[in-house]
Amino acid sequence: QVQVVESGGGLVEVGGSLRLSCAGAGITLSIYRIGWYRQAPGSQRELVARITSSGSTFYADSVKDRFTISRDNAKNTVYLQMNSLKPEDTAVYYCTTGGLNSGYWGQGTQVTVSS
Repeated sequence: QVQVVESGGGLVEVGGSLRLSCAGAGITLSIYRIGWYRQAPGSQRELVARITSSGSTFYADSVKDRFTISRDNAKNTVYLQMNSLKPEDTAVYYCTTGGLNSGYWGQGTQVTVSS
């Protein structure tokens, strides 16, 4: 069974850091462009960062210079390092092998930034 599974979320204070992981089961993530999305209550799901199979990256303006996406192909895992967290980063974070309406999606991991 193919799955992508997010982990690493939690409660953190403003200015803190978290590292999210996206692990593949039954799927080789290295051949996919992997995206991290987030959805806050009452808001649409938005793209946060993306990494191609060759390692090229994209970041939303709101997270540029604070978040870093990377991949460890040996571990079949993609990471999202989040630094200098702000209350507006509070959301459920998802990883996907596709886009908004395609690909495999995980169940999400909650990130809460307290002020």
